[in-house]
Amino acid sequence: MTLAVSWSGTLSTEEGESVSSVICIPLASQKRSSTGRPDWTCIVVGFSSGYVRFYTESGVLLLAQLLNEDPVLRLKCRTYEIPRHPGVTEQHEELSILYPAALVTIDGFSLFQSLRACRNQVARAAAAGSEVVHPPPLAYKKWGLQDMDTIVDHSSVGIMTLCVFDQMKNASILGGFHASVKGSPPAMSQYITVGGGPYTGFYYAIEGSSQPLLSHVALAVASKLTSALFSAASGWLGWKKQSEEEPPQKQKPKVEPATPLAVRFGLPDSRRHGEFICLSPCNTLAGVTDDFGRVTLLDVGRGIAIRMWKGYRDAQLGWVQVSEGRGERESSPSAPLPRRHAQFLVIYAPRRGILEVWGTQQGPRVGAFTVGKHCRLLYAGYRLMGVNSVTSQGWLLHTQQVCLFDPATGALRTVTVPFHLALSDKKSERAKDMHLLKRLTTLLKSREVEPGTTEMEGEMNRWEDTLYRTNKNAPVSCLTNITRVLLASLKGQDPEAVDEVLFQMCSSQLKLLQLYTDIQQLHSTGEATTDTHTEPVKSRTTLLFSLVPHPPLPFQMEVAVVPGPNCIRGSFLFWGCLTGESPLQKVCNTLQKTGISPQQLLSLLLSVWLHREKEVLKKTEAVRHLHTLLTALSSMKGAVEESWDMQCVSPWWQQVRSACVQSHSSAAALLAAIVAHRAAKANITILAETKFQSEWEAVSLELEQWAVCVRQLEDVLSLQTLLCVPPPQGTPGSATPHCSVKALLEGGRGGIADSVAKWVFRQDLAPERLKDMLQRRGEAESTGQPSQPEQGEGEKSQEDADFNRARFPDSLSPDLLFAHCCWEYVVQWNKDPEVGWFSLSPAGISSMMWNTFIVKCFSAAAFLIEKDVGMGDCAMTSFLGSCVQLLQILMEADSGVEEVTPPELCVEEVWGGAEGPASIAELALEQKGVHYPLVQHHYLLASLLHTAMTFSLRVKPLSLFDSKGKNAFFRELSSIQLMPSGDMDPGLVSLRQEFLLRVLTGWVTTQREAVEGPGSGDKTWPSLCLDLGLLLQVNPDLLRRHLVCELYNQGLDPRAEQVEDKDVLGSQLLVLTGQRLSYSLLHTQTQTRPAMELLARLPPTLCTWLKAMDPSELGCPSVPLSQTSRLVSRLIEILPENHGQYSLALHLLEAVEALQGED
Repeated sequence: MTLAVSWSGTLSTEEGESVSSVICIPLASQKRSSTGRPDWTCIVVGFSSGYVRFYTESGVLLLAQLLNEDPVLRLKCRTYEIPRHPGVTEQHEELSILYPAALVTIDGFSLFQSLRACRNQVARAAAAGSEVVHPPPLAYKKWGLQDMDTIVDHSSVGIMTLCVFDQMKNASILGGFHASVKGSPPAMSQYITVGGGPYTGFYYAIEGSSQPLLSHVALAVASKLTSALFSAASGWLGWKKQSEEEPPQKQKPKVEPATPLAVRFGLPDSRRHGEFICLSPCNTLAGVTDDFGRVTLLDVGRGIAIRMWKGYRDAQLGWVQVSEGRGERESSPSAPLPRRHAQFLVIYAPRRGILEVWGTQQGPRVGAFTVGKHCRLLYAGYRLMGVNSVTSQGWLLHTQQVCLFDPATGALRTVTVPFHLALSDKKSERAKDMHLLKRLTTLLKSREVEPGTTEMEGEMNRWEDTLYRTNKNAPVSCLTNITRVLLASLKGQDPEAVDEVLFQMCSSQLKLLQLYTDIQQLHSTGEATTDTHTEPVKSRTTLLFSLVPHPPLPFQMEVAVVPGPNCIRGSFLFWGCLTGESPLQKVCNTLQKTGISPQQLLSLLLSVWLHREKEVLKKTEAVRHLHTLLTALSSMKGAVEESWDMQCVSPWWQQVRSACVQSHSSAAALLAAIVAHRAAKANITILAETKFQSEWEAVSLELEQWAVCVRQLEDVLSLQTLLCVPPPQGTPGSATPHCSVKALLEGGRGGIADSVAKWVFRQDLAPERLKDMLQRRGEAESTGQPSQPEQGEGEKSQEDADFNRARFPDSLSPDLLFAHCCWEYVVQWNKDPEVGWFSLSPAGISSMMWNTFIVKCFSAAAFLIEKDVGMGDCAMTSFLGSCVQLLQILMEADSGVEEVTPPELCVEEVWGGAEGPASIAELALEQKGVHYPLVQHHYLLASLLHTAMTFSLRVKPLSLFDSKGKNAFFRELSSIQLMPSGDMDPGLVSLRQEFLLRVLTGWVTTQREAVEGPGSGDKTWPSLCLDLGLLLQVNPDLLRRHLVCELYNQGLDPRAEQVEDKDVLGSQLLVLTGQRLSYSLLHTQTQTRPAMELLARLPPTLCTWLKAMDPSELGCPSVPLSQTSRLVSRLIEILPENHGQYSLALHLLEAVEALQGED
C-alpha cells in the first residue's frame, strides 16, 4: 500500500490560533450505483480559538462556527449502528465537540444535509466563477459540565432508557425518601468524561431539557458578514451573496451560554487522572487510560470498573467486533438463531513495543505481537455519516477496523481476530479444527504442495490424529490403516524433524488396535455373547485409545471404581472370562504380550467386578473365575515383586484392598476380598516354601491386613443391609446412603452411629420404641435368649438392628446411639421446623443442641411471640414444650452430676484406626457444666411461653421480668450472670399473678370441654402453675382459691373438692352458691309454682341478697341441686360461727333443702 499527501496548506484564519483536534468523517453516497460507499470525506478541524471548521479533501472551507471561546479539546463522531436485536435503542448520528468546561453536540442528520449543500454550493460557485454564499449556522446543544476539576476526553454513548427499577433507585438517591417517580422512564443522553476529580464522570442529559441554539449565532459565522442583519427576503433560511454585503466591521461573534449539567456519579480517585477513553462498538464497554500506566475497562450501563490492566503507560486503545460466521446456528431446523458478536480490546503499548488483543469482559489474552515503539494505533470508532434505518436496508456496513501504522517503514497493518477465540475452550477447539479442516480441504483440492511446508505437514498429522481419536464411528480397519499410513509417513521423514510424542503415540495406538482385534477374536472363538453393558465395537476402540497418555509408554493409570470408561474397558477385556464364555489363559497371555502393566489390568478387572455387583451375585461361577484371573495376573512379571518381604505390605495386594475399601458395592467388595485373601495366602505359602523350605505355617503382616479388611467389609455389608431397609410410607425419608470402609474410617469414631442415626430418622422411630428395642436386646444378651419383636413391629428392621448391635457392641452402645439420634433429629428439625426432635437427649448433647440450634429460635419466639417466626402454632407449641423438657434435663443432670460417672466411649478393634472428626458423644463430654440458676431462669421463660401458646394467651412474656432478668436471657448456659434477687416490684408481681390466674382459668375451661367431650384433659397444669408461682413470688394460696372458684364456676364440683382446703375463704364460694340459687329461683324461663311459694317464704334479707346476684358470671349455671347442697354444707363447715355471713349460709342451706323437697 502506497500513501500519498492529497493536500497541504494553512488553515488558521485568526491571529494566534492553532489546530487542536482533527477528525475525518466519510459521507455516504446517495447514488444508487455506489450505495453503501463513501462519496467524499469531510475534514473537521477544531482550533485553539474555539472555532470548528469543516473542509473538503482539497482544503476548501465549507462551514465555520464559533461554539465556545475555549480551545477545542477533542472531536468525536458517532454514526448509525444497526440494532443487533429488538429492544436496543436506536442511536442517531452525532458530532460532539469537547471544551474544557463544555460539551457541544450537533445532530448528524442536519450536519450531513448542511455539508452536502455547502459542497454543492462551492462546486457551483467555482464553476460559475462567483463568490461563495455562506450558509446559516448549525443548530447545536451546549452543556456546561460541572463537578469535575479537569476534563481531557469524553465519549457520547447515545440515548438510553432506564428500566423501572433503576429509575426508582436513581430517584431515591437523588431526591431522597419522598422523591416522586414518573410513570415512564425518560430517555436520556449519556456522556462519559475522563480527567481528574473525579477520575471518570458520568453525565445524563434528559431529552427535551435543552433546545437547540439558533437565535444569536449568526455572528459566529460572520467573519466576512456585515453587522447589519440579513434582509427579510433571505432571512435565517436564505442565502446572502457576498457581493451584496457591505464591508464588515471586525467584531467578536456572540457565544451562547451553556446549559448546566451536573455529574450524576463518578469514579473518584484523587491521584489518578484519565487521559483517553475509547467506547466499544456496541456502546456497552469503554476502555480508559490514565497517567499511572493502567488501562481500565468500564461497564457503561452500570457505571463501574470491571477490569484493570497494569504496565501500559501511554497506551493506545481500539476495539474489534467480530460476527459469528454462517454455520450451524443459521442452518438449524428450527427458527434460525441470531448471529453472535464478540468484542476484543486492542492495546498498543509503545514503551514495550507490543500489541495485545484481549477478550472481554473477563476473557484471556488471545494474541500478542511484537511491533515497533513508534507506531500509531488508528481506530476511528465510527462508520459512514448519512445512514439511517431506512437508507441502510440492504447495505453491507463494513466492520470498524483497527490499524497499526509504522512511520519508520510506512507499513499499515490491520488487526483481524477470529470469532472462535471468544468461545470457551471446548468450543474454541472445535472451531480451530473446523478452520484447519477448511485449509486442508483447500490444499487437497489444489493438489499443489510446495516442498518443505513443514507447518502444513504438522497440521495434517495433527488432523489425522484428531480424526481417529474423536471419530467414534470409524471402523477398526479404517483406524488401523490410518495409523499405519501415518506411522510410515513419520518413519520416512527426517528423524530430527519428526515429533517424538506423535511417533510414540502412533506406535502405541497400533499396538492397541492389534490388541482389540486379538481380544475380539478370542471372544468370538469362545462364543461370547454381546452384553447389554458392553459398548459397540466402534465406541470400544475409541475408549481403548484413551488409555494412551503422552508419552504413551509405559502405560499408567489410576485406580477408578466408579462407573465410567474403566468399567467399559474392563467389561470388554474380562467380562467374558468372568462368565466363563472366553478362554481365561489365552486372554491373559494376549494381554501380557501387549506390555500393559499388570497393575493397570488389575484396576480394570476390579472396576468391572465392583461396578456390576448385581450381575456378579447372580453368577456363582464368577467367583471361581475371579480367583483364576487374580492368580494369573499375580503371576505376571511386575505384579508381585520377587524381593518382597512377607513381613511387609505388598503393593500389589494393597491395590486390591484399596479398591475394596473404597467401593460402595459392599457385597462384591467382600467377595473380591475373600478371593484375594485366598490367592494372597497361596502366594505367600509358595513363597515361604521356596525361601524357607519348612513345614511351619508362614505368618505375615499381609495376612493380618487381609483379616482386618475382610472383617471390616463384613461389618459394612451388615450395616448396608440395615440402611437399605425401606422406610414406612408417609415418613420424611431421603435417599438411601451408601457406605464404604473408607467412608466409615474417615467419619471418625462416631461414623457408624451417625449412619444408624440417619436410618432411625428415615424410619421415623419414636424414642420410646428405640429405647425398648435396646432394652430387650440387653435383656436377651444377659439371659442368652434372642429378643422377640413386638406385635405389629417391623420384624425385618428389628432383626437387622439386633444383628448390627451384635457386630458393633461398642460403636452402637445405647449412650452413643442416643447421642447421635438426638443430634440427627435436631439437625433435621433445623431444616424443617415442623419436624419434632428426639426427646431422650443426654445432658451434654442437650447443651450442644441449645447453643447450636435452639437458642436462636427460642429468642425469636420470646421477642416475636405474636408474630411469624417461621413455624405454625402447633409446631411452635411443640417446640416450646420440647424446650421446657430440654432445660429440665439440663437441671436434673446438673443436680446429679457428681453421682453419675461419664460413659466410656470405645470402638471395636478392627475400627480402631478411624481418623476423622470427633464424634458427637466426644464433643458432648467436653462441654462445660451449666450454671443451674441461669438454666432455671430460662426454664421459667420457656414454661411461660409454652403456657401462653397452649392456652392462646396474648401476653409479652419478657414484660414479666425486670431488667436484670431480661439481660440474663439467651446467654451461655455455663456463664455466671447477674440474676434477679430479693423482693420483686409489686407491679411486676401483679402482672405475673394476673397471667397465672388466666392460665388457671384457661385450664379449667379445657377441663370442662374434656368432660363434655371424649378427652380427659391434662391434669398437670395446676401443679405447674403453683410451682411457677413460687418462682415468680406469687402467693400460692391465691392461686388455689382462684382454681377452686373456677372449678365450681364451671360446675366441676367433684374436682374442686379434691383441691379445697381450710385456708380457702368461704365468702367467694358463698357468692357462687348464691348465683346458682338465684338462677334456679329467679332467672329460669319456666318458674314452677313451688319455687314461687318458696321465694315468698324466704327471709327478706336472703331474698334481697339473691336478687342482687348475677348468674351470668357462672360458666355452668345449670348444676344439679345435690351438688349445690353439698357446696352449702361445705361452706357451713368452713365458715366459723362468728363469721358475718354464717347466718346467710344457714338460710341458703334451708332454701336448698326446701327446693330438694319440692323436687
